[in-house]
Amino acid sequence: MPPKPNAWVAVVWWHRFVTCAVVAWEGHHAEFPTISGGRSVAKPMAMKDGRSVHEKPRGCKYPPYNLTAIPGHQETLHRLQTCATIKRYLQGDLNMSKIKILIADKLSPLGTGWLEEQDDVEVTNNPGQTPEDLAASIGQYDGMIIRSAVKANANALAKHGSLRGIARAGVGVDNIDVPLATSKGIIVMNTPDGNTLSTAELAWSLMLGLSRKIAPANESLRAGRWDRKKYQGTQLAGKTLGVIGMGRIGRAVAERGIGFGMRVLGYDPFFAGGEEGAIEHVKDLMELCKRADYITVHVPKSPETTGMIGAEQIAVMKPSVRLINAARGGIIDSQALLDGLNAGKVAGAALDVYLSEPPESKAEKALIAHENVLAVPHLGASTEEAQDQVAVDAAKQLVEALRGGEIRNALNLPGFGGVLPDLLKPYIELASRMGTVLSSITPGAIKKVEVICRGAISDLNVAPITANVLVGLLRPCMEQDVNVINAPVLAAERGVEVEQITSGKAREFSNLLEIRVETESTTRTALGTIFGSKYPRVLAIDGYPMEMRPEGHAVVLVNKDHPGAMSEYAAVFAKNKINIADLTLSRKKRSGKAMVGLNLDEKPSDEVMAEIRALDCVEDAWYIQLPELPNNE
Repeated sequence: MPPKPNAWVAVVWWHRFVTCAVVAWEGHHAEFPTISGGRSVAKPMAMKDGRSVHEKPRGCKYPPYNLTAIPGHQETLHRLQTCATIKRYLQGDLNMSKIKILIADKLSPLGTGWLEEQDDVEVTNNPGQTPEDLAASIGQYDGMIIRSAVKANANALAKHGSLRGIARAGVGVDNIDVPLATSKGIIVMNTPDGNTLSTAELAWSLMLGLSRKIAPANESLRAGRWDRKKYQGTQLAGKTLGVIGMGRIGRAVAERGIGFGMRVLGYDPFFAGGEEGAIEHVKDLMELCKRADYITVHVPKSPETTGMIGAEQIAVMKPSVRLINAARGGIIDSQALLDGLNAGKVAGAALDVYLSEPPESKAEKALIAHENVLAVPHLGASTEEAQDQVAVDAAKQLVEALRGGEIRNALNLPGFGGVLPDLLKPYIELASRMGTVLSSITPGAIKKVEVICRGAISDLNVAPITANVLVGLLRPCMEQDVNVINAPVLAAERGVEVEQITSGKAREFSNLLEIRVETESTTRTALGTIFGSKYPRVLAIDGYPMEMRPEGHAVVLVNKDHPGAMSEYAAVFAKNKINIADLTLSRKKRSGKAMVGLNLDEKPSDEVMAEIRALDCVEDAWYIQLPELPNNE
C-alpha cells in the first residue's frame, strides 16, 4: 500500500478522481495506460464538436507523446493524463512528479543549472560513464542528455526501461541509433539553432580577416618584419556580398552585411524566397557570381550542392572576388578554387570546412598552404556561447517533451503514428516518399506546393499527410533536420505557398494522393495510392501513368520513344553490374517521349548516372534514394 499523503495531496487527488469519473459519465471512456510501457487503448471518444476520435494512443509512464500537435486532441490528452496520474498514485508512485534525467556527457553549467532549478526534475549528472555502466543504468531514467562522446547504440538501449527521450546538445546524431530508438518509443531531439550566430560570426571573421590580411600580417610581425604596404587590404563597405543559401545561418550573415554597408544578394537553390528588407533575392546563381565581390555559402551538403561553385562559376566572377566556405566541405570545388587562385581569377578564399577532416586531398592541402587563403580547423560552433545555448536548448526541449508538452526538433516523433486512424497511416508514409521523389526530379526554387487528397481519406484530418509531403520535399534541400513539426514552418519561412485540398471523388481508386510542386521554371505532379491497404505505389509522374515502387535505389528517366531505347540504358547498368529489380514505364505518343521508373539493387555511382544521361535516347535521368519498404510484399 502507498504511504498516506497529507491532506492537501488527498484533496488534489480526489479532485482528479472525480474529474475522471465525470469524464467517464459523459461517455468519454478510456482505459488506464500501463506504467511499464505496455500498450493500452483509448476507446472512441466523442469530442465537443460531435466528431469521433478512433485513434489508439500508446500508454506510457507520464504520457510523453505530443497529442496536442494533432488538431482536436488537446482534450483527449488531458483525460489520458488524468487517468494515468490516478493509476500511478494508486500503485504507490508518490514521486511521479519527478522526471528523472541523466546527463551522460559533459554539459555546460547553464544547462545543468536550468535542470536543477526545475521542481519536477531529478537530475543525475554523471558524464564519462563506461558503455557498460550506461547500459546498466539507462533504464532508470525518463530522459538523457548527451553530446558526441556517448554512444546511444543497440547495447546502450538494450534495457531502455523507462527511457522516453534523448536530447543531443548539438546537431549531429551519428552517435544515436535513431531507428532503434524510434522502435522503442524514444524521442530523439537535437538542437540545430544553437550554433546559428557562432557560425554566422565565424563567416564574418573569415571575411574580415581575409579582407585585411590579418593572419599573414600577424605572422610577418611576429617574424620581426614591418610590412605595412605588403598587407594593404580592402574595405567591405560599398562592396556586394553574395549569400548562397538563405536558411537561418545565411540570413544571419546577410543581415550583418547590411550593417557593414554592403549591398547584399541572396540566392537559394531550393527556395524562391521573397524580398527581405535590403536583401535582394536573385533567381540565378550565375547572376550572383557575376555581381558579387564576396561570396559565402550556407547550404547543406547534397548531390545538388556538391561542387556548385566550380570552374564554370569562377570563370564569370570578378578577379577581385573572395570566397568563404563555413558550411560543408566540397560545396566549393577544391581544385577549381585552387586553379582560380593560381590564375588570378580569385583574389582570396577563406575555409573552415573540408571534404575530410583533417584534410587529406592534395587540392585542399595546397589551398591551406596558399598565401591568399585563410584556413581554420572547423571552428564554426566553437564558442562558449554556442555550447551554452545548445546545452540549455537540449535541457528545455527534453523536459518540455517529457512533461507532455510541445515536442521541438524531434528527429523521429515516436508515437505520432499511434494517434492516427489506420486508414491514414499508409498515406502518411506514401506522402513522404512522393515528396522525396518530386524533390529529386524538380529543378528550380520551390514556390508552391499543392497536396490534394481524394476519396475516403478526405473525410479525415489530412494535415499530417501535408506535413509529411513537406518533409519529403524539404529534407534533401535543408542543412537541418526536417520533421512534421518544423516542415510547415520551414516552408513558410522560405516563402513556399502550401495549399491543402480535399475531395470525396477519387475516380478509379478508393483514395488518391496528388502532389503538385511549382518552381520558377516548371511544374511537376505525382499521383499515388495504397494497394491492398499496405502497398504504396506512385501511379503517375507528370501525367505518365506507371506503377512505381517508392523504395530503395530508384531511378526515374525520360527517354525518346523509339525501339531499342530500353536496351541502351539497361546495357549501361548491366556493364556496371547493377541489377534492375523492378521496372515500370509509360509513354505519350504525341510527345514522342517515355518515362521509366526503375528500382535497382544498389546505388548507381555519379559516373554511371552521367553515362545514362549522356545516351542519345535519354533526355534526363535522376537518382532517388528512398527508405526500404517493410518486407511484406
